Amino acid sequence: MKNDLAPQGWRGFWLDLLYSVAGSALVAVAVAVFTVPNDIAPGGVSGLATALAYLTPISVGVWALALNVPLLLAAWRLLGLRALTMTLLATVLLSVFIDLFGAILPSYTNNELLAAVAGGVLSGLGVGVLFLRGISTGGTDLAALLLKKPFPNVPNGIMLLFIDAAVVAVAVLVFRDVEVALYSAITIYLSSKVIDALAEGVDYAKVIYIITESGEEISRVLNERTGRGTTILNAQGGYTGKDKQMVVTVTRRNVLAQTLRLIKQTDPAAFTYVTDSTEVHGEGFKVDGE
Repeated sequence: MKNDLAPQGWRGFWLDLLYSVAGSALVAVAVAVFTVPNDIAPGGVSGLATALAYLTPISVGVWALALNVPLLLAAWRLLGLRALTMTLLATVLLSVFIDLFGAILPSYTNNELLAAVAGGVLSGLGVGVLFLRGISTGGTDLAALLLKKPFPNVPNGIMLLFIDAAVVAVAVLVFRDVEVALYSAITIYLSSKVIDALAEGVDYAKVIYIITESGEEISRVLNERTGRGTTILNAQGGYTGKDKQMVVTVTRRNVLAQTLRLIKQTDPAAFTYVTDSTEVHGEGFKVDGE
């Protein structure tokens, strides 16, 4: 198994630790405060642990840890040392936090629908935060990371959605209540959507294509004023037959308006169109291995 702890450095280690604590705490709050008190199975190991805790005197946190052991063993050779170590840490933290928060935080039982919504959003945020660093809390989160290797184009949220459906079926049999499935479905659906939204939001960018006769000038302005690189391609107007240039640049959403304003100021006649990019690698954006 590859040792990829060293290349991360201390900065990477502390980031991993911070994300592990934050993500595990968010999921634990969702489980301890909203889903478990309302007999909602949030899917995955947490949902299965909730059902088993209902049948036995063993707590949800202990069941969650016990159920994760086989998955961690399966991931031993498939994940790198860093990801496996942090996943193990997050798994233990989640189990501890669930029991801890269950003891010290007030349970919300006033409205099952609101509990399902809050549980789904919080658990999605927690799992999404962990996924940003390639970490999971074990369970189906870990299964989704493992399945990401053979199925890299399937969104994490969709993977979790299908895996969790089986857990909900088990919970319905245990609690003997169809409403468990309905509220659990809401929780799982919202969780999957938040996970994908969070994952896409990190890499989400805008690709700007500019057809102009002042390519060098626009490129210079964008380089100097926005700090973004550009690519200039030769082009020809299909209607006019004139030689033109296509300037291509990628920018983040929060500076899109500024970038478009600079383009218009430099060449008011430029033809500009913008497309979405959900994943960008390279300087200034996502760097592989981080």
